[in-house]
Amino acid sequence: MHDPSSLSPSASHPGAAVAPASPLSSASTRGSTTGDWTCPFCPLLCDDISIDLQGDDSLAAPNTDCPRLTHSIARFGAADATCPPTIDGAATDQESALARAAEILSRARRPLFGGLATDVAGARALYELAARCGAIVDHLHGDALAASTLALQDRGSFFTTLSEVRSRADLLVVFGCEPSRRYPRFYERALGGIERSVSLSFLACEVDPAAHALPTASVESVLEDADPFDVLAQWSALLDGRAIGNDALSVLADRVAAARYTVFVYEPSALPGPHAALLIEALNRIVKAVNRTTRAGSLALTGDDGALTVNQAVTWLSGFPLRTHVSMTAPLDHDPYRYRTATLLEHVEADALLWVASFGPEPLPSALSDDVPAIVLGHPALAESLGTRTAPTVFIPVATPGIDSGGHLFRVDATVVAPLRAARNVALPTVASIAEALGKRSQR
Repeated sequence: MHDPSSLSPSASHPGAAVAPASPLSSASTRGSTTGDWTCPFCPLLCDDISIDLQGDDSLAAPNTDCPRLTHSIARFGAADATCPPTIDGAATDQESALARAAEILSRARRPLFGGLATDVAGARALYELAARCGAIVDHLHGDALAASTLALQDRGSFFTTLSEVRSRADLLVVFGCEPSRRYPRFYERALGGIERSVSLSFLACEVDPAAHALPTASVESVLEDADPFDVLAQWSALLDGRAIGNDALSVLADRVAAARYTVFVYEPSALPGPHAALLIEALNRIVKAVNRTTRAGSLALTGDDGALTVNQAVTWLSGFPLRTHVSMTAPLDHDPYRYRTATLLEHVEADALLWVASFGPEPLPSALSDDVPAIVLGHPALAESLGTRTAPTVFIPVATPGIDSGGHLFRVDATVVAPLRAARNVALPTVASIAEALGKRSQR
């Protein structure tokens, strides 16, 4: 785990020499282009992008073929600069919104800090505020995070990095997922431009069509329609020396044993629930067994919307991962099941919700009762969806890291903390500044 207070810049490509970061507060003027810009909308954190700022504060990235980036930047425009805070759907000023939000938090006995789509600075400030309020902290992608964390706690893991994949891997076993669906530039960032031959075996899933674009790669699907639990159970039995009667899996296991460096790629959010942690644990056991005779590692494609960043920050500050009840006066309590956002809201076990969605207009959870007060620190486009609530609701539009402000995010492999530069000059407050302002009010 890395200390989020010790931040290092990223490089243009995984494994490249580290270069000094540009000032995080710099932003483009209208009609300009920012080169080597880091995209904050995916944990790959691609930092080779040229982004254009239009005259109406909208953005375009014409030289980058990434549908996820195109979709994300289409949400920003001229209206963002004039989006006001609201109280119960009525426009107000920031001081009034802060005062009402502080009042909601002061009355709450068991607040929940959810969403938590923010960067390192936002996570650190929110953690301090949560400790003052005695809040529970969980992320928008808490289910995927919890599955990975549980498997790591139980058995440990051999993880790898994008740099290792690029420089060493000769076999990738992609388990139960289609990486390019959520991470369109995965193959380009992990394997693009290499000259050696690489084999990709898609296990318990179809071949990802995007993999065919790799000129030096051979691609196959193994047991495409098989149950993922059965596949890993049979592989584990095979490694224990037991006959399994599955020729295709035996052939793949032999190829792994003969490879110089195998990488097992999976997406926690794509694994079937509610027992995804068992699959990840089985994968980790297989990777450890392979390492007895050769080299192998796993790469989890996860961490969207700052999930990995916030989990790293909270773990560093508290000693526990997300889904923890934090406090300045009582012992901390971590429970990945009890403190799940959906569970708390469905059972009405939280009496206030602070919802953070700075990367996009992520709506309030459907399980949130209409009589539970809410404070929303979010993308300006979220304002339209909050006016119909009957409970006290405060909305404060905030900056998106990498769009309206600088910041830092952890990359998907948790080895690089990438600095973000603002792409435009829209004056929106950061999540960190709002959390700090609420923290000061809680001290009064």
